[in-house]
Amino acid sequence: MRIDRLELEGFRNYGQEAAEFDPRCNVICGENAQGKTNLLEAVVYLSRGRSPRARTDREIIGFQKDAARLSARVESRERMFQIQADLFRGHRRKITVNQVPVKTNAALAEVYHTVLFQPEDLYLIREGAAARRRFMDTALCQLRPRYAAALAAYERAREQKTRILRDFGQRSDLLSALPEFNEQMIRFGAVLIPYRHQFCLRLAEYAALHHRECSGGRETLELRYQTVSTVEDSGADGDTLEGWLRQHMESHREAELSSRLCLSGPHKDDLLVAVDGREARIYSSQGQTRTAALALKLAEREIYRNAAGEYPVLLLDDVLSELDPRRQEFVLNRIAGGQVFITCCEEDRLPDLLGGRVFHVERGEIR
Repeated sequence: MRIDRLELEGFRNYGQEAAEFDPRCNVICGENAQGKTNLLEAVVYLSRGRSPRARTDREIIGFQKDAARLSARVESRERMFQIQADLFRGHRRKITVNQVPVKTNAALAEVYHTVLFQPEDLYLIREGAAARRRFMDTALCQLRPRYAAALAAYERAREQKTRILRDFGQRSDLLSALPEFNEQMIRFGAVLIPYRHQFCLRLAEYAALHHRECSGGRETLELRYQTVSTVEDSGADGDTLEGWLRQHMESHREAELSSRLCLSGPHKDDLLVAVDGREARIYSSQGQTRTAALALKLAEREIYRNAAGEYPVLLLDDVLSELDPRRQEFVLNRIAGGQVFITCCEEDRLPDLLGGRVFHVERGEIR
């Protein structure tokens, strides 16, 4: 998978710019706040249908602009695709692939995949469960369209239930709708859990190999998927999972009404990480947690490759500057074989090592 050409108009701080990229390594240089990360954001948006940084499309339309356009020529699975996203402040966006409208982000994700690695991902192990759930969801939404649809339906039901729990004190009649949304969460939650279970099995396999290599064979990384306590086997069939989820939700009914919070369901799931048998979030050093985070992101890339038959587009946004020389070398030795975008403040020897091109970004202009 690769991006051959990218065109931006009215996106973030870009006026009207275009660039053609190398199929191997593309180094994006420039001072801070010039537009390097914005360029990577555009590449990600065209693969996922949403920004990794903004909550709404309005935020990524340029200042004092009414609309933005992102367009890319992409090669994926030995086919050429032209992807275009037109964003507007006043009405809904329009996204097309080869001039055919795309209705969902899941359909867009089937064209090509991206793995984005940012400095904050180095703290993935130390952050709360929400960050690791987001990591799983981002990957699975690109890999499995059915998962993306189930996650969207689950979140809609959870939002409705949350509103009921918040407002039933003023409107007691709202409680009559609670069972319907509970059942929706149970039904769609039973779809999410097996996907997360399988993803974590593959992730654990690849991440353990990467972590052992990066640590020189001195440390062992273990991953375990954790869902609600009544689920005895996260790989069980849907009917069995629904029964376990229903049991957990019923046992938490009074606590939810009392706290007015949605306490039961896979929106509380976590990915537990251990180094040498001890919980990494609590006991590991900064170096160990960074090595574990590197292993997770590189493992994610391997899973994409196995699923699609080719590497996804890898984007490293100022990550190398946050790593010591040993970990830099470890990353660089494992990113060959697919297209890579690397942002940095100064041009360095990366193209010589990996083969590729250097681009300079200044005030939203690409040279």
